[in-house]
Amino acid sequence: MRAFAVRSFLFACLCFVLCGCGKSERHYDFNGRVVSKVPETHTLVVDHENIPGFMSAMTMPYPVAANVDLSGVEAGDQITARVVLNKDGDYELTKVAVTDSSHRQKEVKETRQLFPGEEIPDVELVNQDGKKLRLSDFRGKTVLLTFIYTRCPMPTFCPRLSSLFAAVEKELAKDSKEYSRTQLISVSIDPKFDTPPVLRKYGLAYLGEDEKRFEHWSFTVPTPENLKKLAQAFALVYEEEDNQIAHSMSTVLIGPDGKLIKEWNVSDWTTADAVAAMRQVENAKN
Repeated sequence: MRAFAVRSFLFACLCFVLCGCGKSERHYDFNGRVVSKVPETHTLVVDHENIPGFMSAMTMPYPVAANVDLSGVEAGDQITARVVLNKDGDYELTKVAVTDSSHRQKEVKETRQLFPGEEIPDVELVNQDGKKLRLSDFRGKTVLLTFIYTRCPMPTFCPRLSSLFAAVEKELAKDSKEYSRTQLISVSIDPKFDTPPVLRKYGLAYLGEDEKRFEHWSFTVPTPENLKKLAQAFALVYEEEDNQIAHSMSTVLIGPDGKLIKEWNVSDWTTADAVAAMRQVENAKN
């Protein structure tokens, strides 16, 4: 269908706040195609048509209401759904129904994502110092990994993720043993712009200008091909338009054995959640 419409996406996010404040719940029905399903977060990434009064045609993640059964919905399905927007600007999908599942098998194969217990792709990355590394270099450590890009203008997207990681970094640093057994990795989805010097400057802003902390929190960029591999593995959707990138969210916890343990999106985890999950992995080793 259509590529991301970045400017419309940013405008729509603003509209969530402006149109939601002080007004009652609103409903918008639409048709779309499921790009991916994330069962752990009860989320659908949908490539949808124009939704009059709400949002232009684009691809984006939607949380789904807890009472909606997604067991019969898969990537590649054409669906109808209703967006419910509340007065606080929060939104979720209800009334999700599959209208065409004939492309399901092809789409599932193409958008295959990892499930807990499966090994992550061992792709090469370049860090903020220009050093090449692989995810396997961190075997033996519990790794928290997320995707960002330094030019991201949305405070609830990349800046929020980096702020959450900064809080996790600060908490883990309280225990030297815990600090040495864990690793944070931010992966840029903007290989063209986010060069090592750019990542270094960006990272220092979140590390209190303390470059020694790069040993524990790496800011990295993959090649476009390796980024595609990671995006597929973690159900990350991204698209560039007019020097901005619209994207979904994916933060993952990787075990010391290099296997996926857990995945979150930006709206459903806190610093305490991440630290507790990392500590649980560490405690299980002992």
